[in-house]
Amino acid sequence: MAITVTPYDSTDEAALDDAYRVVAAAQAVDLPDLPVGDRDEFELLVAHPPYGSVIHQALARRDGVAAGHLRMRLPQLDNTAMATVELTVDPAQRRRGVGRALLAYARKVAVEQGRKRLFGETPGPLPGGPGRPAPGAAFAADAGAQAALAEVRRRLEPSRLDQASLTALLDAARERAAGYRTVAWQGAVAEEYVADIARLEGRLLIDAPMGDLVIEAEQVDAVRIRESERVQRLRGRRRYHVGAVHEATGRMVAWTVIDRGPSTPWHAWQEITIVDPAHRGHRLGLLVKVENLRHALAHEPELRAIDTWNAAANEHMISINEQLGFCPVDAWTDWQLAI
Repeated sequence: MAITVTPYDSTDEAALDDAYRVVAAAQAVDLPDLPVGDRDEFELLVAHPPYGSVIHQALARRDGVAAGHLRMRLPQLDNTAMATVELTVDPAQRRRGVGRALLAYARKVAVEQGRKRLFGETPGPLPGGPGRPAPGAAFAADAGAQAALAEVRRRLEPSRLDQASLTALLDAARERAAGYRTVAWQGAVAEEYVADIARLEGRLLIDAPMGDLVIEAEQVDAVRIRESERVQRLRGRRRYHVGAVHEATGRMVAWTVIDRGPSTPWHAWQEITIVDPAHRGHRLGLLVKVENLRHALAHEPELRAIDTWNAAANEHMISINEQLGFCPVDAWTDWQLAI
């Protein structure tokens, strides 16, 4: 049985159709509770790559039939020794060498681009509990990858929110946050705060637990923020933000984001939450998260699920999320593979 791996670009409609079918079929089996989005959303993802990265995509075909998909992100501004890999095999085509062919191809592309490490992630059951099988983890381990960071996905169901408890949390946070005020917005950040947002986002890979991952802090500036906003807008994303401003200096020192895609009004992602180290201890993380949750729900009444990931070692942020009502769903492993 012949397996070929061929790159494609964002103008190849037939390849996009095949790629979408493979990804949707795999997610229906592996992560049925997460949205894959529709075909148009998938095309927008391909057509508008993240700022500062080159995206390489390829299809694996087995006897001419699309059987697997590869998406590689090759950072160009920092972390230029790494490539992230999303490797997907159609469930009907598994255990037939398709995944190995895609990984061999990814190694080849990475070497040609001067990369030293591949990064990827796999889901699995929560420790000590029942759950879905983790074939991706077995594949990564067999390939020689190192399990470098343990994460847990948690989900909040807005229909189950205890609004009285949420109000009590917000009131307690506001009492501790004297001298700070909050700012809410949708889409692009105001010009007066863009430098502060860049500074905060640039801290993420410094402040968050990274386990054994070999990864550099990103160099984020106002241009990178504006370009990232442009990409998200072109992809049709809706993004809700709340930041905390230190009144004495006028600087935004805490920030959080909730994001939803164009074809899934029932689902959103709780993304970055970060507080400047000099301003911790005032419950600013809890403050901005509660306010932004209410901000997003006011604009997205169809939301039924919000998912977020935390490093298993990030006890502080896990505590905040669980106070809001986020509950563990599954465990994830971040892998790195030296090449």
